[in-house]
Amino acid sequence: MSDRLRRTIVAAAGIAAAAFAFLSAAPAQAHGFSSTVYADITAGDAGHVRTALELEYDLLVVSAADERHDDDLFKAGTAAFEARDAAGQAAALDTHRAAAVGYVTDRFAVSSGGGGCAPTQAGAFTIGERDGVPYARLLLDWACPAGDGHEVRSSLFPDAEQYVTDTKTIVTYHLDGHTGSAALDAGTPSFSTAQSWYQRFWEFFSLGAEHLLGGIDHILFLLALIAGSRRVREIVLAATSFTLAHSVTFMLAALGVVAVPAIVVEPVIALSIAVVAGWHLWRLRRGGQVLDLSTSGGRLGLDRAGRMRLGVVFVFGLVHGLGFAGALGIDEAWSWTLLWSLLVFNVGIEVVQLAVIAVVFPLLSLLRRRNPVAGRWATGVISGGVAVMGLIWFVQRLTGQ
Repeated sequence: MSDRLRRTIVAAAGIAAAAFAFLSAAPAQAHGFSSTVYADITAGDAGHVRTALELEYDLLVVSAADERHDDDLFKAGTAAFEARDAAGQAAALDTHRAAAVGYVTDRFAVSSGGGGCAPTQAGAFTIGERDGVPYARLLLDWACPAGDGHEVRSSLFPDAEQYVTDTKTIVTYHLDGHTGSAALDAGTPSFSTAQSWYQRFWEFFSLGAEHLLGGIDHILFLLALIAGSRRVREIVLAATSFTLAHSVTFMLAALGVVAVPAIVVEPVIALSIAVVAGWHLWRLRRGGQVLDLSTSGGRLGLDRAGRMRLGVVFVFGLVHGLGFAGALGIDEAWSWTLLWSLLVFNVGIEVVQLAVIAVVFPLLSLLRRRNPVAGRWATGVISGGVAVMGLIWFVQRLTGQ
């Protein structure tokens, strides 16, 4: 590679990294751009339904205090949050339960037979953590009118509040003789225990697709794979290795067979992005190709470096699968319905992954054939920007920033 081309790639990579940093910068709040609410719904005594809701603590405090004009809740809740005082956090919510519970029940409802169910708080607030973020747990007992089936509706933390966007409510339920899961958001704010199989399929398919599209770290990892692959066989093998790996750990983690804390998973995901992108930059610097695909040499038509790259992609794919499972956040006992929901979620991820490859890889391949120098420049820019962003995220996640 000429010095001029190398300098161009380095400069362009710096510009790309700055753009990535600007586009993916997260706000200071722990919850970032989006939030996830978890709701476990079970049948209680005759005519009653019990819901266990888990909501991001700081988001609940800010939203409830703002909506109910309760400045004391904001002051006490924020002080306890900044002090990382779980007992103080629970006490702040209990002291201002009218505002906190009122905010939730205004936006989360259960109905039966066309009539609304009346909520009553059961016990005090408790505080736990999900992915290192404090979550408030609220138990509600709902007295429902007679009727066939129940409908659950959630509009918690709407975009209009401008604190977060795209809030998901992940529901698991054992109700009306049915066991299953549902994913609610602004586009699909409610579900019924009598919903059809294809409605449940679409909910979890969409959730998987949206997770990959909304997870810029996974998208950048995929772009690094595409940039480092020169032929169809390379990207097919790399994508297959990644898919097999993350599917295995995603299913095992979502079913509760394995559990790795997010404080370990998230930094490694960031590091994987930097390593895979850096691999391609290293090969460019040496003036060689990413892989030697002469069909006469090596297994799978790959040289030793190519096989090592597949191994690295597979190992990092295992870690990404843990990240996918953490995002879904389902915590319920094994059932065929749960397995079906997880498979559909994974299908949504794979469809978007294949769509990204189908769009980006042919464009890069065409550029490489028509102008090899421009092709190397383009892949260098992509890989340089991705590598820098991966390292930035790695440091941020490692230090908890």
